[in-house]
Amino acid sequence: MRKVKQSWELVEDFMNGIEDPVEHIYRVLDSINRWESMVNAYISLESPDILIEKAEEISRRIRRGERVGRLVGLIVSVKDNICTSFLPTTAASKILDPYIPPYDATVVERLLREDAIIVGKTNLDEFAMGSTTELSSFGPTRNPWDLDRVPGGSSGGSAASLSYGGADLSLGSDTGGSARLPAAYTATVGLKPTYGLVSRYGLIPYGNSLEQISPMARSVKDVALLLDIIGGFDPLDATSLNVDSLNTFNSIKADARDLKICILKEMVEGADSPINSMFWKIIEKLESEGANIEYYSLPILSKALPTYYTIAFAEAASNLARYAGIFYPTKGSSSSWEEYIGESRFKGFGREVKRRIMLGVYALSEGYRDEYYVAATKVRRVIRDEIVKLTSKCIIASQVSPILPPRLGERIDDPLKLYYMDMYTVVANLAGVPALAQPIGFHGDLPIGIQWIGGPLEESKLISIGLLIEDITGLRGVIVD
Repeated sequence: MRKVKQSWELVEDFMNGIEDPVEHIYRVLDSINRWESMVNAYISLESPDILIEKAEEISRRIRRGERVGRLVGLIVSVKDNICTSFLPTTAASKILDPYIPPYDATVVERLLREDAIIVGKTNLDEFAMGSTTELSSFGPTRNPWDLDRVPGGSSGGSAASLSYGGADLSLGSDTGGSARLPAAYTATVGLKPTYGLVSRYGLIPYGNSLEQISPMARSVKDVALLLDIIGGFDPLDATSLNVDSLNTFNSIKADARDLKICILKEMVEGADSPINSMFWKIIEKLESEGANIEYYSLPILSKALPTYYTIAFAEAASNLARYAGIFYPTKGSSSSWEEYIGESRFKGFGREVKRRIMLGVYALSEGYRDEYYVAATKVRRVIRDEIVKLTSKCIIASQVSPILPPRLGERIDDPLKLYYMDMYTVVANLAGVPALAQPIGFHGDLPIGIQWIGGPLEESKLISIGLLIEDITGLRGVIVD
C-alpha cells in the first residue's frame, strides 16, 4: 500500500508550478502499462499521444496564466455505460460493440469543460447488471489488491483503475450499490448521489428510477470535488432536480460530539466476522469521542432485496427492448422480423442480461403485473418513507457488503448468492437518498468499507462524516504498491 496526493492537491500543485501535468500523465500511463494486462480495468483507452498532447497544452495554458478549470490536468476514467463521442460506448455488451455515440453525456461535457483529461472507458458487468464485474463481454476485471478476487460491480473497472493509479478520478454508476460495493472492495470512495442531483442524460439505462451516475475517487474530498462539477440541474434530463450544485467540497469535517448515528438491525446482521468486527470498532471509536449512537429496527427492510430486484428487472426488460438489431452493431440475418430480432439479441446479450430481461418480462406480464411489479412499487414507497423519516433525525451507518471480495468464479453461477451481495446497498436506491462508501481497514490484504446514508440532498453531511473517518483510519489516497 502506498499513499498518493489527493486530486485537489494535485490541481493546486499544477497551478503553483510544483507539479507538471505532462509528468503526471506519464506516471499514470506507466501505472496502466504495469497493471492493465493483469487487471483489465479498461475496455478502451485513449491514445497515449493524444493524452500527452492534451497535458502539454494544459501545461502551456497554466504557464501563460490563462484561466483553467477546476479539474485541470486530472486524469479521469469513465464507466463504459456513459456516452462519449470520442471513444466507444459498449456497456460491456457485444450488442453495442463498437458503438460510438454521436454526443457526450452531460457529465462528460462538464468534465471536459473543467479541463479534465479522459483516459479511457472502464469495464463493468454487462449493462451494469452484476456485482462482481465478471459478467462483461470483454472479460472480468480483477481486484488489484488480490488478483484472484473480484473488485465488486458493476463499476469494478472504475474502482480498479483508481486503486492501481490508472486514474485520479472516475465516474461510475450506482443502481443498487454498483459504485459503493467496488469502493468497499478496492479501498476507494464511492458516492451514490440523491436521485436527480446528477444528470442521467447519456447514461445507458438499466433501471431508470434507481440509477445515478456516481463520483468515485481515492479520498472523500476528491469525491466532493467531482460531485460539485457533475451535479446540478440539466434540462436534458426529465428527472433532474432543479437545484444548483451543493458545494460539498467545502464541507467541514464533522465533530463526533455533534453526530447522531442510527444503526438498523436489518442492515448490520449477517455480515462476515472480519467485516462485522471492523464496523463495530469504528462505531465504538465514534461513540468514545462523543457521537450519539441509536439503534432501530425496520422490519420492512427484509423486503428490500426482492423489491429492488423486481423493479430493476422490470425496468431492464423495458429499457433493453430498444436493442432490436436495427440501430446498433449486432444484427440478425433472418428474413423473418421476429427471428431477426431474436437472433440479434441471442448473439448480443450475455447470460445474466437474458435472465434479468426474462424475469422482468414475467413481472410485467398480464396476470402477474399486480402481484409482482405493482406490489414491489408499493413496498418501495413504504421503505422510502421510513428511510427519509429516519434520516431526518440521523445518519444511518452500515456495512457495505456482507462478505469479503469473492474469488473469481465463486458467485456468478448462483444468482441468489450474487444478488445477496447487494443486501445493504439497495436501500438507498429504493429511497432515492445519498449514500457514501469508504474504506475503514483491511483483513489481510482485502479492503473493508463502511456505508453512510443521509437524507435527500444531504451529501455535505456524508462528506463531513467521511472526512472524520479518514482522520481516524488514515485511509486517504491509498493505492496498491
